[in-house]
Amino acid sequence: MRFLRKFAALLHTALIHTTTYRAEMLLWALSGSMPIILMGVWFQAAKAGSLQYSPIEMVRYFVAVLVIRQMTMVWVIWEFEESVVRGRLSHDLLRPIDPVWQYLANHFAERVARFPAVLALVFLCFWLYPGSAYFPGWGVLAQAAALIFGSFITRFALQYTLATVCFYNERASSLESLSFIAYTFLSGMLAPLDLYPPVVQQIAAWTPFPYLIFAPARLLIGEKVDVSATFQVLGAWTCGLIVLQRWAWKKGLSRYSAMGA
Repeated sequence: MRFLRKFAALLHTALIHTTTYRAEMLLWALSGSMPIILMGVWFQAAKAGSLQYSPIEMVRYFVAVLVIRQMTMVWVIWEFEESVVRGRLSHDLLRPIDPVWQYLANHFAERVARFPAVLALVFLCFWLYPGSAYFPGWGVLAQAAALIFGSFITRFALQYTLATVCFYNERASSLESLSFIAYTFLSGMLAPLDLYPPVVQQIAAWTPFPYLIFAPARLLIGEKVDVSATFQVLGAWTCGLIVLQRWAWKKGLSRYSAMGA
């Protein structure tokens, strides 16, 4: 209960801070609207009749991608990098709670502030493409929401693990740039993965990326998805990343403390 009260206080403070800069949140939401551009491109491609998706299905897919991307954005590596470089991590370590919970509170608060802008973008897409509006049903929506949350946690764990490189290199965010390239091409953000060559699909299946966007997006548009298997994959990757992160955190923190921080 003590922990929950501490985390609630962090979340409350983060929410106040986030909603103070509402215009900034709107700009950040608009900066993640690339799926709307891709939607127009693939809509025209589907109209040619050469794809297994109809034009309306393609619009719905990219609306789902838009929502998932907006709800799973992670930037903890840049926050952590700045804390280490500027020495703020020393202050964070004095708090009676692990710094990770402050980062999570910041991300959760930002989701709340971003949600109205995301809804506005969804309605804009449905307005631009008449006939594409749909509701997947409450059961599917609940499953998709759970998958999106799992996707966020896995993405957060991956980036927070990479952030521990900051103890050894001040520009660990460059690793995230490399990771984001793989994430962009193998997650289904640029195109549905079942349109990729079979060899690319096989490679992608060995990574966590298809389960971060493609799986929940397919579920939202009414396709059959093995939700249980998707959760198992996300859970396995998350647990593995957490174990790796805690090991790297202890090693890195010893080095950070030895340097007089």
